Amino acid sequence: MAANTIPARIRWAVEFMDLQPADHVLEIGCGPGAAAELICAKLESGKLFAIDRSESGVDRTKRRNAAHVESGRLTVRQIDLATLRVPVKRLTKVFSFNVNLFWVRDCADEVALLHERVLPGGAVYLFYETTAPQDVPRVVERASAALAGGGFRVSVIDQKQPAVVGIIGRR
Repeated sequence: MAANTIPARIRWAVEFMDLQPADHVLEIGCGPGAAAELICAKLESGKLFAIDRSESGVDRTKRRNAAHVESGRLTVRQIDLATLRVPVKRLTKVFSFNVNLFWVRDCADEVALLHERVLPGGAVYLFYETTAPQDVPRVVERASAALAGGGFRVSVIDQKQPAVVGIIGRR
């Protein structure tokens, strides 16, 4: 079914995170649920908590991943990161793809919340599609500064095929 196709950029990003069966993951901006589908397939005792500000994004993720929701492996909520109270005490990984929050405005409170919840050794993975190359330096600079300002050790990966840049904040 064409509606359930998973874009190469999402497949690459999920593989890059090297998910482990017991990981506890927060996905920010779950949209249509493609990444949630891949992430949940890799988890055994771990769980995914997916959030989106959009009611339609939450609904699409729930529909697409109904079996994972039913099994308790996936929880999906309509909420933004600023008001989130993570039900999981500690996270091993945080994932987002094309979420503008980290480079368009001050997000110190949101990054502080992530730093508090991500276990030492865990990481925040901010991925962006690089179809507008002129924007990449600004995205990388601002997202990197946001994570570094919140106490994360930052590295950047620039993937050419698919065209993705990743800003990784390690705790």
